[in-house]
Amino acid sequence: MRNITNFQTDLLRTFVSVIDLGAYTKAGDALGRTQPAISLQMRRLEQLIGAPLIKQAGRSLLLTKEGEMLLSYAREILRLNDEAASYFNRGKLSGVLRVGLPNDYAVAFLQGVITEYTRQHSEISLEIYCGWSADVLDRLRADELDLAIAMVNGERAQYLSRSWIERPVWAASDRMHFDPTVGVPLAAHPQGCAYRARMIQALDAAQLRWRVAYTGPGISGLQNAVINGLGVSAMTRYTMLSGMRVLDENDGLPALAEIRVGLFYKHPRLSDAGIRLVNHIIARLDEAGVSGDPVKRNVELDRR
Repeated sequence: MRNITNFQTDLLRTFVSVIDLGAYTKAGDALGRTQPAISLQMRRLEQLIGAPLIKQAGRSLLLTKEGEMLLSYAREILRLNDEAASYFNRGKLSGVLRVGLPNDYAVAFLQGVITEYTRQHSEISLEIYCGWSADVLDRLRADELDLAIAMVNGERAQYLSRSWIERPVWAASDRMHFDPTVGVPLAAHPQGCAYRARMIQALDAAQLRWRVAYTGPGISGLQNAVINGLGVSAMTRYTMLSGMRVLDENDGLPALAEIRVGLFYKHPRLSDAGIRLVNHIIARLDEAGVSGDPVKRNVELDRR
């Protein structure tokens, strides 16, 4: 019989809490333990792994390669553990859930997934905040949101639990005809939008002239602008509507760079209702064929 190492969930919870809250003392406060007790648990976990999980660089802490890998597994183990505990406790889910969604993504699809969950649990109150991805993540860091879906930029993506790839396509009105070599009219969100940046980067790389013919923060306004022929825009399969058609290289337009989207939350700050919502979102993404693998990350922390 092979020797199996069992990772105790309390050790994994300590590890994730240190990462998510950014400090040993904050993790101790959240878990009701002293800072020395948190340090002891981290040493016990490192003994089980057989390698350091966190290394110190000046006044900062960095995850080691082993720490990055363990964090991915630890989040999944705790998510499933806490969902099972919530189910068997049979407690009625209640409270307020504050969710952040990005302006520059398929907000309608995500809102449908989230409101479906709250309809199943009428005692839960939902507060949705829509903004640019950077703003949404800033609010999560400040504990003004419980969980968020946002664009992932760079390898260091603090609080990232799951990520998946979206491949934007060029969308135009069924009735719109234009010559890209003469100039491309764009319907776009304001500066700061990942989709806007990818459109401009692709056109510049292809040495095609462009102009912004429509600018607006809301997805519905952008969709209407495309359908009415004001301009072309970058869309995903969730934001394509009847009356739109997809343009590609055959129409003279370059391919758009893919976009990585992520589900973010601080595990120690999340209630039972929040954990169940996270699992509901992941299940719906899996069904839609867009959910990716748990991510591996490198997060810089301050020891306070």
